[in-house]
Amino acid sequence: MERRARKMTHGQRIIGCAMTGMLVMTMTACSSDQPKPLAQPTPDQVRGHADRAFDKLKQEEQERPTQPPASRY
Repeated sequence: MERRARKMTHGQRIIGCAMTGMLVMTMTACSSDQPKPLAQPTPDQVRGHADRAFDKLKQEEQERPTQPPASRY
């Protein structure tokens, strides 16, 4: 059996090196970005969100028809 060695031409080597260089630069550029800190909500915002959620829960509870508790047998 005869094996043919696949040789890269000079142009293919240059393209391969260029693509590798671009990949390395992209990975380096993306990794150097500092993550921005999340904005912390103020206590008034937290209280307002909690109040709205509680009011919505109470409203859903009032709209739900009363059902007798299901037996566990």
